[in-house]
Amino acid sequence: QTQFLPMEDAHAKTIAEVFAQLRANPVEGLSSEEVKRRRKIWGTNELPCRPKKPFWKLVLKQFDDLLVKILIAAAVISFFLGVANDEGSYALVEPGVILIILVANASVGVLTETNAAKAIEELGSYQADVATVLRDGNLRVFPSAELVPGDVVELAVGDKIPADVRLWNIKGSSFRVDQALLTGESDSVLKSVEVISILRAVLQDKTCMAYSGTVVTAGRARGVVVGTGMRTAIGKIQDAMNSVDNTDDTTPLKRKLDEFGTVLSKLIAVICGLVWIVNIGHFSDPAHGGMLRGAIHYLKIAVALAVAAIPEGLPAVVTTCLALGTRKMAKKNAIVRTLSAVETLGCTSVICSDKTGTVTTNIMMVTQVCVVNSVEISVENQTSPANCLTEYKVAGNSYAPDGNISEILTDKPVDRPANLASLLHFAICSSLCNESFLSYDRTTGSFKKIGESTEVALRVLAEKIGLPGFDNMTRALAHLDMEERATYCATYWRGQFERVSTVEFDRDRKMMSVLAKRKGQSILFTKGSPEAILRRCTQVLTNSKGVAEPITSQLREILIERYQTYARKSLRVLALAMRPLISEQDRACVEDEDGLTLLGFCGMVDPPRPEVKKAVDVCRAAGIRVVMVTGDNKLTAEAVANHVGLDDIMGGGSHPTTSILARKMTAEAAAAGLPMTGILFPPKKSCTGQDFDAMDLQAQNDAASSISVFSRVEPQHKTRLVELLKARGQVVAMTGDGVNDAPALRCADIGIAMGSGTAVAKYAADIVLADDNFASIVTAVAEGRAIFINIKQFVRYMVSSNIGEVVCIFIAAALGMPETLCPVQLLWVNLVTDGLPATALGFNKPEQDIMQRRPRQPDEPIVDRWLLVRYITVGAYVGLANCCFSLKTPVCSVSYVNPCFRIALKNK
Repeated sequence: QTQFLPMEDAHAKTIAEVFAQLRANPVEGLSSEEVKRRRKIWGTNELPCRPKKPFWKLVLKQFDDLLVKILIAAAVISFFLGVANDEGSYALVEPGVILIILVANASVGVLTETNAAKAIEELGSYQADVATVLRDGNLRVFPSAELVPGDVVELAVGDKIPADVRLWNIKGSSFRVDQALLTGESDSVLKSVEVISILRAVLQDKTCMAYSGTVVTAGRARGVVVGTGMRTAIGKIQDAMNSVDNTDDTTPLKRKLDEFGTVLSKLIAVICGLVWIVNIGHFSDPAHGGMLRGAIHYLKIAVALAVAAIPEGLPAVVTTCLALGTRKMAKKNAIVRTLSAVETLGCTSVICSDKTGTVTTNIMMVTQVCVVNSVEISVENQTSPANCLTEYKVAGNSYAPDGNISEILTDKPVDRPANLASLLHFAICSSLCNESFLSYDRTTGSFKKIGESTEVALRVLAEKIGLPGFDNMTRALAHLDMEERATYCATYWRGQFERVSTVEFDRDRKMMSVLAKRKGQSILFTKGSPEAILRRCTQVLTNSKGVAEPITSQLREILIERYQTYARKSLRVLALAMRPLISEQDRACVEDEDGLTLLGFCGMVDPPRPEVKKAVDVCRAAGIRVVMVTGDNKLTAEAVANHVGLDDIMGGGSHPTTSILARKMTAEAAAAGLPMTGILFPPKKSCTGQDFDAMDLQAQNDAASSISVFSRVEPQHKTRLVELLKARGQVVAMTGDGVNDAPALRCADIGIAMGSGTAVAKYAADIVLADDNFASIVTAVAEGRAIFINIKQFVRYMVSSNIGEVVCIFIAAALGMPETLCPVQLLWVNLVTDGLPATALGFNKPEQDIMQRRPRQPDEPIVDRWLLVRYITVGAYVGLANCCFSLKTPVCSVSYVNPCFRIALKNK
């Protein structure tokens, strides 16, 4: 069996080693008999469904609460005492009202747990149904559940990968896979068959592997199955979710209410027993009609005392207040799936946020363009690009094809960008050397993209540059219908040029080309990495003369330095070029990609949302720590963190340590004549998943407490981070959108999924952000704090009211007075007379400085000792007053005196 053990390190082994260990044949595949034998060993390629918890167990779980058990006992005793006293149908009133209250609250709990269980069930929908498999020398289609380790599978565009596969043969120039399901990153991954030497590489870096549930977006390949079922990457996620489900997930409010209930139940037991014992001498009173009836009478008083002590309206009022909170939060794009999450947000002390789509817009945009203005370099300053290059800043943070293009040096908008030779040809190349599509969705009023993010960014840039022509061209484009405007320029250039051939992108060349024809002229348009493009360029198109001029060695060095500067800013840099070919040529090849004319290069980035920086500042003022946890590379993560202020620990601008280091490092680099590299970030404030794995337990604890950016992380890193933070007493909110985020979302105190995320993430989360915006989290936290304050106010209100009832009944019983309040009257007082005013407290508006206070401690009591003394004092006054009224008016109710202690509470 060990010979066929699914391989954890297949990415680090050569193709020959993989096939040898799996005893598989790349030409013939496995035989049918061998498949049957392996299936007996390893089972089917399916994610097993966890047995559902029976409905009756879910219902019983909702009654596993001490106060609820006391109420049930009170209802049962009340029923039997009513029957013993021949009260007829009246005997059902008290227990019936109590049970209705308990059933209503249990229904909410059952619904919440049923929704949470769907997260694991949804994982199965990401598995492929069928797979193309090589068996007995023939390619055939089999159900994916029948795959075993060692099977050779063929993968093509649109296929959902059926198992974890080690790629060994890529057919064509490239093979791409969309791994957003597992990594959360929107860009598809370029795959290869090369060995990854790092044994403990993170999933994103294992480029020779294809994972179950991910989708092929380009190319065709063959691979060998190395993991099936629960031994796949997605299977490990399900296993992690199962493990998280077994942990304690009670919220801070639930814990404090449980503690309050425990204390209250002990007091109830003592007082009820005391009342019954104190009145033993009155059992034989002739008014009761005998010893037994006297004992029953005082037992009913004890039951009334229990009912009086327990605030029956509390669960209903808490639920109502939380429900009101969910409505308010829904209007602010935070959709609450579990009511308890509303309150837990209020004591959140750490927010672990994803980067892509939450802190950033998840829209790749071209922000800078660099073209050559002149090949002539001034003698005075030969290293300065100012006199030979022109750089442009491109505005906009969406797919909308509008946004000013302005010169960076002068900061002046360019009126007609398409009238400049370099920008015009830049737009033509961006439109033709492009497979993406831009459309306008009338229902949402936004622009949507189809295709690779980088190509869409170029498509939008071409639309922003516009078309050459008359002075009012820009204004004319702005008056087009939105659907027509989305692709107007692209459609124009496609009409002007006929695309006749394509040379696909591959990892070795790092470029792709399109051969197009216009008026009998063949032109090759190329885009790719700046290193590869510039190496093949002999000329450059200049803005000043509008013609191709030879590239000098000095100009080449300046261009290299400039695109390296862009890269150091964590911009994704692409260079564009062109080459006229002979008119008869109808097919392009790799050899044609020499002697190119450089058009320029552009820097693109997924820009941070403009409102995030302010939201981070609000969190800092509120004592909430923000940590960025992303699967993206370290430099990009640090650049975004710098932009939104995650490095600003002191809250007063850029980090002081960083400023000192920046000046020192810049001075040293300048003195040595070396270029600066990397993003400056505070020391020990950023680490990768691999760095985190290499730490011991103490170092991991320190990292969890101090590091602001975790990059290149995998699901287990996120879950581990949450566990470490919770172990230190932090209340953690974790955001995510992919299947890979589900275990961490379930483990966190508050799981926050993105509205655009997977169904698994949404089911695992407590809150779903409709707009995927980090700022909405901060708004929700403020609402959560306000709700807890309101909950605390009406809990205190109801407790003080109930103390008055207890004192009244206890004094009356101790003095041998007639029954002052029966259980039904008490239920009416607790549910209606007190319940409605208490509910009104839930509508209180938040205080102005609510986000300028530190998070409350999870162990902060709802009613502290000093308040309890005050409420006992007020309650004693109310109880005595009611007893005095009862001497004159036996039917007098505590509700008659409630205004007295309401005024006292108001003035507290």
